[in-house]
Amino acid sequence: MSAAFRHLPLSDVQAGMVLSADLLDSQGHMLLPQGTVLTETMLGLMPRHGIANLPVEAPALSPEEQAALNARIRERIAYLFRHLSPEREEDHAAGVLREMVSIYRLGREAA
Repeated sequence: MSAAFRHLPLSDVQAGMVLSADLLDSQGHMLLPQGTVLTETMLGLMPRHGIANLPVEAPALSPEEQAALNARIRERIAYLFRHLSPEREEDHAAGVLREMVSIYRLGREAA
């Protein structure tokens, strides 16, 4: 899969978007390969194959947009771990978890 992807409901997918993963039907048969540029015709046939969501590539973010997104992620992590006290020994495991979540959500930038 592409590093930057999102799953969208079929109703939100537009022609010209690119699949970020192989598209399989319910039996595991490949309908479309990763990297396919979707057309109106393809999108019209999806319900026939039971497809309700599609993995599509997310557009690249500008540096300013990425910085804003990272700031929101940091705020959310801080909120989730708001009761963590680095001075308390019993919070050590939670501190490690916070670091792992930060690395997962923000990549190496968190380290």
